[in-house]
Amino acid sequence: MQVLVAILIGGCFACAFYLLLRSSLQRVLFGLVLLGHGANLLVFTAAGLVRDAMPIIAGDAEQLTAPYPDPLPQALILTAVVINFGITAFALVLAHRAHVLTGFDTLQEEDEASDE
Repeated sequence: MQVLVAILIGGCFACAFYLLLRSSLQRVLFGLVLLGHGANLLVFTAAGLVRDAMPIIAGDAEQLTAPYPDPLPQALILTAVVINFGITAFALVLAHRAHVLTGFDTLQEEDEASDE
């Protein structure tokens, strides 16, 4: 299971870096989103994958019984998802504003127009 998730994470990072190197604003934004999801999967996998167990103490127990997942990475990932959503919304607004002002979608056309 972990090997499959590692391959998925590698694919997410590879696709994200490929899209970030493109000249289209839409592809750059999609690469930014994919990079955030890949990082979240990496943190989640590094914390350890435990199935059918919740980090909740039973009413009659004093402590958690093993195996249980670590709740801290889950909280960090939840925070990262919210931050990634905010960054994505801000980047979408910037891309829309740049498209309205210049009329171009690609970054290369904007550089050529600014040289004139």
